[in-house]
Parts: sequence; C-alpha cells; structure tokens
Amino acid sequence: MAEFRVGEDDFEVDGRPVRLLSGALHYFRVHEAQWDHRLAMLRALGLNCVETYVPWNLHEPRPGEFRDVAAVGRFLDAVRAAGMWAIVRPGPYICAEWENGGLPHWLTGPLGSRVRTRDPEFLAAVTRWFEVLLPEVTGRQVGPGGAGSGTGGPGGQGGDRRPGPVIMVQVENEYGSYGSDGVYLRHLAGVLTDLGVTVPLFTSDGPEDHMITGGSVPDVLATVNFGSHAALSFETLRRHRAKGPLMCMEFWCGWFDHWGAEPVVRDPRDAAEALREILECGASVNLYMAHGGTSFGGWAGANRGGELHDGPLQPDVTSYDYDAPVDERGRPTEKFRLMRDVLAEYADGPLPEVPPAPPVLAVPVTAELDGWAPLDTVLEALGGPEGWYAVPPTFEELDVDRGLVRYAVTVPGPREPYPLWVRGLQDRAVVAVDGVRAGVLTEESPALAAPVAGHARVELWVESLGRVNYGPRTGESKGITGGVLHERQFLHGVRARGLRLDAFDEADRVRAIPVGPVPADRAPGLYRGVVDVRGVGDAGLELPGWTRGFVWVNGFALGRYWSVGPQRSLYVPGPVLRDGGNEVWVLELEGAPEGGAARVSLS
Repeated sequence: MAEFRVGEDDFEVDGRPVRLLSGALHYFRVHEAQWDHRLAMLRALGLNCVETYVPWNLHEPRPGEFRDVAAVGRFLDAVRAAGMWAIVRPGPYICAEWENGGLPHWLTGPLGSRVRTRDPEFLAAVTRWFEVLLPEVTGRQVGPGGAGSGTGGPGGQGGDRRPGPVIMVQVENEYGSYGSDGVYLRHLAGVLTDLGVTVPLFTSDGPEDHMITGGSVPDVLATVNFGSHAALSFETLRRHRAKGPLMCMEFWCGWFDHWGAEPVVRDPRDAAEALREILECGASVNLYMAHGGTSFGGWAGANRGGELHDGPLQPDVTSYDYDAPVDERGRPTEKFRLMRDVLAEYADGPLPEVPPAPPVLAVPVTAELDGWAPLDTVLEALGGPEGWYAVPPTFEELDVDRGLVRYAVTVPGPREPYPLWVRGLQDRAVVAVDGVRAGVLTEESPALAAPVAGHARVELWVESLGRVNYGPRTGESKGITGGVLHERQFLHGVRARGLRLDAFDEADRVRAIPVGPVPADRAPGLYRGVVDVRGVGDAGLELPGWTRGFVWVNGFALGRYWSVGPQRSLYVPGPVLRDGGNEVWVLELEGAPEGGAARVSLS
C-alpha cells in the first residue's frame, strides 16, 4: 500500500524521495468536458501533480442547499486517470480572485469580522460544510485511509478509485496575510483529521515573519508563496522551520487583471528563470496558475487598492487567463515552451507530447438580438420577493450573492432641489428620477450631478461588481450600506427587490419572459436572439458598442463584460455550442449600442 509522507528533508513515497512539480488548475474554472485536455497539457508541461481550490460559495449557495459537490470527486478521478497526484485546498477561505474568497455571502453577512476566527458560529458552519465536502476527498487519498491499495503515484491506471490521487490537504489559506488566531487554525486542522484526512496537512503563506507566524500550525508542514527571489524566501521559511521539505505552494508565474486597468503580463524568460531558481534550491513547486481558465457565471471577485488593501474597489475581469503557461483557451504559450524546457531537466523520463489545441469555431458568425424585455419585467419574472424597509437592505439581507437590487425611495415634497447621494454604495448604481435616467453613481462618485426637487420617485439599480477576495475588507456587504440622502437628510421607507444571477439557470423561466422589439434607445434590459453555428469549437464572443452586463449562451453563464476593458471578448468553450441555432441572452445594465441592430459576434 503506497504511502506519501513529509520527511525531514524531502517528500517521500514509500520511503523514496520525490519532488512535487505541481500546477494549479481549478476544476470550477474549466468546462468539465475539457478537464482531460487541460490535465494532459499539464502533464506535457512536465508536471506530476495538480492543485485545486474548492469554493464553498459555489457549492452551498444557500444554507444547507448543496450543488454538485460531487464535481470535486469527479475532478480528482480525472486527475488520477491522467496519472498525476493532487493537492486539495478546501478553504474555507480560498482567495483565488473569486467572489468573497469562496466564503458564502449568507455567512459573512451576519458574522462580519467573526469569520476566519475561533467564533463558534463560524466554526460550526465550516464543520457542517466539511462534513459534506470531505468524503469526496478522503475516499481518494493515497495510502492508508484512502480508497485502497495500488500504484500510489503518477502513472497509476485502472477503472477503480485506488489509490488517491490526493497526497496533501491545506489548512485554511494564506491565513498569515489576514489573522493570527492560532486556536482557529489548530481547530481546523483537528476537524480535517477528525473527518478522515490522513494524508499530510500543510499551510501556505507569504515569506514574511508575521505571515508565517500568523498562518502556520505546529507540527504541520509550512510552505511559502512568492513570484521571485526563491533563495531569500526559503531562507525566511528556514528561520521558522529548520526541517521539512521546501515548497513554493504558489509560484506566481503570471497575474490577474482588473476592469479599467492595463493588463498585467510577465516576461516568459523571467518567469522561467524564477522557476529554475526554485528548483535549484532543491524545492518542490506549484505553478500558480499553470492554467487559469475563466471565472464563469459572474464569480470573479475584487480587490481593494492601496498598501493596506483598504482603498478603491478593483473588480476582477471574467477571464482568469493569468498570463499562465497554458492560456485561457487551453493553448501552449511561449511561457509554456520555456518552462517545459526547465521542468524537463527534473523529470523522471521523457515528457509526453503536447496535445493538439482544441478545435475552434469553423466559421465566424454575427447574430442580431431582436428580442428585448425591460429590467422591470426581468425582475418581475426572476427576482426575489419585494419588501418595504425603513432603510435600504444590503444584498446579504436580500439573499443576493451575484446580481442586482432595485431600490425605490420617495423624495418628499414640495421642496426645492437638493443634492441626492448614496452613503456606503457598494458598488455601482444606475439612477432614474421619475422614470428618467439621471446618472450612474459609484463609491467614488456617490452624488447625482443634478439636484433633485421633491416630490420625486427615485429608483436605483445597484450592481455588485464582485465581493472582495483578499485583505481586511473580505466579506464586506454589497448594495446600499449607509442610506440614501437628500441634502443631509436620510430618506426612509425603501422598497427593495433582488435579482440573483443564478435565477437565469432556470432556462424555461427565462424563455417565458415576454419580449418585444428592441427599442430605439437601446435601453437596459434582457436582449435575446439566436446565432446559427456551423462547425462548433472554442470561440470568443464580442459585444461591440455594448456597455456592461452578463452573457449566457445556451443557458451557460459566460460571465461579465464591460466596455472599460481590458477584456474585449468572452471565452465560449466549444462544448457549450451546438451545430445549428444557439440561444444568446445578454443582460445589459446601462445601454446597448445605438444606431443599428443590437449584435454579438462569435469568432
């Protein structure tokens, strides 16, 4: 029976030293039909291991409502079939440029800063979640406690689940960048072992004293995350852990992008040389990311700017290409070629051939979206219950994770014009006064340009641009968190109704929404049409002239688009398309292109 263990100097399998050459690939950012291809690409890159996070909020959107947790097990089975080991990072917090760092909105809303601590309510929720999740992991561990005996490492084949491929499980995630509650970390480690994790546990943190001391657990392997200066980083780790294998659990070989900012690109040669330095230190490595994929479904998170991560909101784009060696569409890059050359020097034998690139759409097409329904109609068909509130409720109070909330409030009258503004707006509001669009408000610009006289009815369609996934403001509420004011007077008595993006998962309800012709002013709303495709394959969907919103193709949620860039097209996985007619839904939140048909293009 194969056994993976953490030795004094090396990782070991049945007593034999091994070096982990791992790469991050998130099963939830890759269409399931493409898992095998992406795993084959990682094998061809020279990797023997795959690392993945598990986003809690994706799998438990409401308390006790679990969605496809079995996907974790299916992915681990695919990893094993590919002949690779697996490292699982179950959270409960994952960062990952993912909505709320993977924490459910229904938990962070009421608990606030008590999350990621020893707070009993938080610990109880985590334990309940792990009781559901961990059977997908523990039955696939390598060695004693796993599903059975077998080859115990990369190359193992067979139709059963023996053994593994799971060799390590993480306790929390970069906790030293956030907190210092050692009681909480030790409790989590205990929960993992109590629920059947028998493979080694580990932590990962930045290579700084306060991060390692705040995020590590006694007698649990500590690893470090960095993008360069490997020798210095490992030297810092050795000050805290004199023994144990060295591993960079996140080698940042690329980076992510924000809406409205320049794309971040790392020179391939620089990244390859930094990888070489890690390996020359005798360390193991996990490329973050080896293949980034896509934050489908509007699940992209956000950051806060500034040194303390407490500044302006910086929402993440839909693409999670990450400037990775394998790009968003699964193709090898120059970085792939250079890193493959480095990794080949440390491989046990010749590397597999690079798989052919996935098929692409044979013929580019353009479709006219000729059906339209206003946002009010969409909200009526798919929204949650409407209610009256003394003050504006947050998204969390309305049980909205990703999506919109329509707030309506009355300015009493008669009264002269005064400034109308929103206190604590998270994140963006399109405002109408007496049915006429009056402007767009943001956290930085919370007041309408023109004053408002009373009596008037004000509607505010507020959108979350992604909950913060890193830093002290992780878990902050969305919506109107402070109030609507006329001059300095709060306006009380608010009607509010939420629209969750996952309401669009029920395709028949979406198709039942009555639509009419596209209006001349291209107003916000749901635009629908059909695009005829011949020769399906991977494609990019472009929306020239559109402003901001979300797109679905055949009911599959591609994610958010936004004219501010830098992302100009949305990746459409080939398995989503079909020969013949394909439904396209666009939920435009500010305004479609005027002067001609409302069109989208696939190429």
